[in-house]
Amino acid sequence: MSSTPLTDEVEMAPPETLTNEGLPMQVRRRWPVDAAAGLLFALAAALLTHRLWPGPAGRALALNPSDQALDEWFLAYATRAYRGDFSLVTGMLNAPEGVNLLSNASLIGMGLLLAPVTLAFGAPVTFSVLVAGNLAATGTGWYLLFARTLGVHRAGALIGGAFAAFAPGMVSQSNAHLHMTAAWLVPPIVWCVVRLAHQTAAGPRTVRTGLLLGALVAAQFFVGEEVLFLTAVTLALFTVVFVAHARPSPRVAAPFVLGLGLAAGLAAVLLAYPLWLQFHGPQSADGGVFLPSYFSADLYGFTAISPLSLAGDDGAARLVSGPAEYTTFFGAPLLLVVLGATVWMWRRPAVVASAVTAVVLFLLALGPFVVVDAEATAQRGPFSLLSGLPVIESALPTRFALAAIPLLAVILARVVDAAITQTETLRLLVPVAVVAALVPLAPAPLPVVDRAPVPAFFTDGFWRVYAPEDGVVVPVPLPDPRDPDAMRWAAATGARIATPQGWFIGPYGKDGAAAVGVYPRPTSQLLQRVARSGAAATVTDKDRQTLHKDIAYWRAAAFVLDVRHPQAGALRQTMDGLLGPGERVEDVWVWRAP
Repeated sequence: MSSTPLTDEVEMAPPETLTNEGLPMQVRRRWPVDAAAGLLFALAAALLTHRLWPGPAGRALALNPSDQALDEWFLAYATRAYRGDFSLVTGMLNAPEGVNLLSNASLIGMGLLLAPVTLAFGAPVTFSVLVAGNLAATGTGWYLLFARTLGVHRAGALIGGAFAAFAPGMVSQSNAHLHMTAAWLVPPIVWCVVRLAHQTAAGPRTVRTGLLLGALVAAQFFVGEEVLFLTAVTLALFTVVFVAHARPSPRVAAPFVLGLGLAAGLAAVLLAYPLWLQFHGPQSADGGVFLPSYFSADLYGFTAISPLSLAGDDGAARLVSGPAEYTTFFGAPLLLVVLGATVWMWRRPAVVASAVTAVVLFLLALGPFVVVDAEATAQRGPFSLLSGLPVIESALPTRFALAAIPLLAVILARVVDAAITQTETLRLLVPVAVVAALVPLAPAPLPVVDRAPVPAFFTDGFWRVYAPEDGVVVPVPLPDPRDPDAMRWAAATGARIATPQGWFIGPYGKDGAAAVGVYPRPTSQLLQRVARSGAAATVTDKDRQTLHKDIAYWRAAAFVLDVRHPQAGALRQTMDGLLGPGERVEDVWVWRAP
């Protein structure tokens, strides 16, 4: 997902006779093979997500439906850009204070790119496309980098690309962490770095490559900022180890530094305002929301098999914080194969640098204190040395292991290539050993659950009678981090209505520190108590006075209750006591706000 596999032996397309289209004959002949590889990755991703496809609007990923509801809202909000009404700080969620999109994993780049799909078919379909598409595109990108830029045999490239896309960590992050699986720009970023590393003199090619790298970095910022951060960390570590081992010619230093400088300069210009907005703009939040000690890898987890794999061990789930963080579950067989491959190819700087960098990332994934078999120890991990540093304080330690996935893919691709092209005795044995180590990690289809349909009141446009465009419609009960499902109602309208509260990150902790969600207003607390207890509230005049204050604060136009809500009777009785009898409209009850 985020590494820099520079190589000591880059093979470019051979200078063979060109076709009429200007492409080398050998490249032309390879395109069908490459296309077949891409199709294979797409098929694998479709099989992994096939349970979502019969009805995306009525199904959710069973292991993380809350993040899915948030993702779908972000995807719907991105369609506003096509109406010329899109802002990086918006009041359409958490009305009236709003949300800073850059303080959240808001899928801006993917939302804008696939807005036509969202407009045509709805956010749930776009979400399903991205769950599968991110993996397929990432695998294809790494395959092409291995095969075409690094000159790896197609079999090695296919294995490396498949592991980079479908490793247990990537599959677990596919449970609604689309910002983490959207790593398809990382192979082009690496391609630029490799290209710069093989320049012996600065020239127009260096300038073009450096500017392209800067543009890709800026694009990845909006696709998945955390992936960009991990890529940068891994790039720095890899380069140091590679240079120390390979001792490249000093001639490459000037063009390499020039290209990186141009990339950094362009990226700084393009991202200056977004970065200011993220860290200092309205609704920006200080610090991280999640404790590093909670999101730390267990030492036993590295040899465990993910519960989401075909040979998965459900008992291994206790070693991590949740099913979206099986990032270190590589399994003992694979680690042994990688170790053997590294020893065998220890003279290759790219392999050694990949292995050493992966080990450093594994150590960082252990977090502030080493955890063994779900028990914290007093032994400090390397991550503790970074605690308190800007940006690092918001990082989740387990995700450093995600950055090691492409590094291991480099080693797997290289060892298969070496066995096939350079030996006779190991030509079959090594690929078989690699595949045997990977088979237990093969992913099972992602589990899904049925979810309540969005009321026709929203999907069929009845809301327009009760609220203006961009008006505030209050779900009953209000969405919060424990139950954000009602955010899907606004998403179904293309984010044309605003919603109070919700599931997001904002400055609502002590002294403006980052927090998940906002402290609920009194009326919201009342409705939540009713929803949890199933007993209608005895409404008082004080409750009604408080409601009017909350209506003024939210600038609410209407309150809406889904008739299918498990506690619809008690909630309706409470709302009738607060605002008088509601109106039945299709599959909801509606109360106009005074």
